[in-house]
Amino acid sequence: MQIIYRRCAGLDVHEKSVSLCARIVKGKEVETIEATYPTFTEDLEQLRDWLVKNRIQRVAMESTGVYWRPVWNILEQPAKLDLVLLNPQHVKALPGHKTDRVDAARIAELLQYGLVRPSFVPPAEIRELRDLVRRRVHLQQDRSRVSSRIHRLLELYNIKLSSVLKKMTSQTARSILEGLATAKTIKPEALALLATNKRVRDKRERLKKALRCHPTDHFRFLLRELLEELDRLTGKMKLLEEKIAERMAPYDELTGRLCRIPGVEKLTAWTLIAEIGVDMSRFPSAAHLASWCGLCPGNAESAGKRRSGRTSKGNRYVRRALVQAAWAAARISGRRTFFTAFFHRVSGKAGRKKAAVAVAHKILALVYVMIRDGSEYREQGADYFDRVHPERTKNKLTQRLERLGFEVRLTPKKVPETS
Repeated sequence: MQIIYRRCAGLDVHEKSVSLCARIVKGKEVETIEATYPTFTEDLEQLRDWLVKNRIQRVAMESTGVYWRPVWNILEQPAKLDLVLLNPQHVKALPGHKTDRVDAARIAELLQYGLVRPSFVPPAEIRELRDLVRRRVHLQQDRSRVSSRIHRLLELYNIKLSSVLKKMTSQTARSILEGLATAKTIKPEALALLATNKRVRDKRERLKKALRCHPTDHFRFLLRELLEELDRLTGKMKLLEEKIAERMAPYDELTGRLCRIPGVEKLTAWTLIAEIGVDMSRFPSAAHLASWCGLCPGNAESAGKRRSGRTSKGNRYVRRALVQAAWAAARISGRRTFFTAFFHRVSGKAGRKKAAVAVAHKILALVYVMIRDGSEYREQGADYFDRVHPERTKNKLTQRLERLGFEVRLTPKKVPETS
């Protein structure tokens, strides 16, 4: 095989140590240099200086948990090293032939012959945005868990508030929960009067029945604790959103264009920018990006038989945000869009869940083109497929009428001549 890189190195990264194997071509021979460095900052800086001093062209490492990130951050600082991150599945060792030294040597050899495919690592600025956006997702999940614990606590004491109110986080629900947490004697009639919302006023009689209970001091203590935790998480989320908005200021124009897509809101646009970046040259095509995000069918074929089309794991943050956007686009009230028509078109054959993933794929492909070309979103309309396939639509509607017992005769509409 042809040698692609005359000076390269492979790193096997762990929590406490980094195993190095450098391969340097000298004439017809390949010199191999092996070493082990601790993962303290001073030692990693020495590793970086050694690589620069020996004019190493390219350095590859596996993405092992979070341990590769500090190594990457230190090695990329002088901008003289070409770093490559590898998927561990692509360089997996054979059972019984795995040590730190062997792993580093295998990575270096595969890199030297160009047999590895680099993973996507965004620039430092985008990585920091990614940390902030993911932190907000985790806080949102924690907040949802606390809300579920409040619902469970109310059910334990037979307080059927969720049977009357749809959202336990609404202003009316919060006022009632505060009353339950502070009042020593519960008066359902007084608590029901806290329902001042127009939609909830008609439910006051049901609220009185739902709030009739016998709480204890233990119940009030737990409810106060959960409400305080909910407020704390809500405050941290607001603070984090302000920080994200500040860091996203250079991308306001792009955020505005993305938000014109049906179902895509500001948080969804922030997630897309933070996860896939703004440089689409990293992805050869929209299909490649969809595969990286886990929003396309997988391939599992053997002996001419297709076994499964299950999607891969991909980037769960992008997948989560886009599937939520797909559900929102499919349920837009008041107007039908291209995505609404596409959702119902797919759901009739494959089901609603697969249709949501298909719409998410469409949105991602559209985002790819909009970021790459700087273009605007153009709505195709709910009748897009009727305009593309008019004959197919005509036959389908004719067959439906005939099944209902009608005899259908179609005459083309005469288009008035323009003078």
